[in-house]
Amino acid sequence: MQREFRLTKSKDFSSVQRKGRSQANRLLILRVLNNGLSVSRFGFSVGRGVGTAVTRNTLKRRLRAAVQAIPVSAGWDVVVIARPTAASHSFDELRTALEQLLGRAGLLATEAEEALEK
Repeated sequence: MQREFRLTKSKDFSSVQRKGRSQANRLLILRVLNNGLSVSRFGFSVGRGVGTAVTRNTLKRRLRAAVQAIPVSAGWDVVVIARPTAASHSFDELRTALEQLLGRAGLLATEAEEALEK
């Protein structure tokens, strides 16, 4: 995932956590906040309760790949928080859970938006 599409600053994470709205399921928690930019940016939070550093980094890589596979509307900051049970699930289950949360939050891009981006 390119740097322009990632939340990298602590203040950005804090802003989304404080002001954003939340969606959750059994694997993930999603916090979203409108950013007024022409791109959506994603940040990932995987706490120590999920497992060892290897497990946490693997989970973050899977979540980044899942985000890239899902068309998302522009103009949002999104923080994806992994619950401890997420580490034991497959990539497809994580992608499905993430897509479900993005849909509930109203962030899935429509076909018209996808055509404009190309």
